[in-house]
Formats: sequence, C-alpha cells, structure tokens
Amino acid sequence: MNIIKAHIDHLEDLVPLFNSYRIFYKQASDEVGARQFLIKRFKNQDSIIFMAYIDSKAVGFIQLYPLLSSVSIQPMFLLNDLFIDANYRGQGIGEALINKAKQLCISQNNKGLAIQTAHDNPAQNLYKRLGFEADTDLHFFWTNR
Repeated sequence: MNIIKAHIDHLEDLVPLFNSYRIFYKQASDEVGARQFLIKRFKNQDSIIFMAYIDSKAVGFIQLYPLLSSVSIQPMFLLNDLFIDANYRGQGIGEALINKAKQLCISQNNKGLAIQTAHDNPAQNLYKRLGFEADTDLHFFWTNR
C-alpha cells in the first residue's frame, strides 16, 4: 500500500471514490458535481486529501479540513471524509489513512483530529480502536434552506 498527498493530477482517481463516498451517505450519484467540488478544494487549497493506492489502483481517501480552536488557541483538523473501496475493506487501509492524518497533526503541532460521522457508521469501531474518544459536548447544526 502506498499513501500519497493528493494533488489535482490525482483527480481522475479520486472522483469515483468520492462519488462512492457520497452514495454511501445516501446522496445521488453525481460525478460531475464531485469533480467540480474537488477541483475547488485543490484550487483553493482549503483541504488536505491523502489517497491510498494498492498496485497503482486508488482504493481509499481521507479528507481533512483545517479548523481553529479559540479555547485551546491551536489549529486542528476536521476529519470529514474517509472512504475505502468496498473490495478493499478490512485490509488496514482506513487505519493507515488515519495514521497519516495523525502524523500530519503531530508534524504541525496541531491539537488533533475531530471526526464528523453518521451515528450508525461502523467505522466508529475503528476510530475508538485508534484512540478517538466520543465528544460529550452538545452539537447543533443550522441548515439554510
């Protein structure tokens, strides 16, 4: 397995994975929209994406968004997206991608990683095994409709 920091030249490998990720979260397939969204992330440099390859095939990715904590006065990352191709799950790819994100936090002296995920996502077991703790703070979200 090879994990790389993605750049715009990895777009064609990333789009199908990102589209499958969105489908996993019950969104309609939209490769055009996924491509446009990812192009903006690369051009605006407002996220960091690591991709996992096995035998030159893209099999998973993790996307991190930078955040700031006013209370701790430290930067941190939101681990918003993690996806492994269904044919490659159970091979340690998710763990390797998370460990890559942890290494980035350590190298930048960041506070850590926050995860936003569905309440029924089975990946929560992985997160707990890798040292993540459930946040007991209340979370609220306002939607502009």
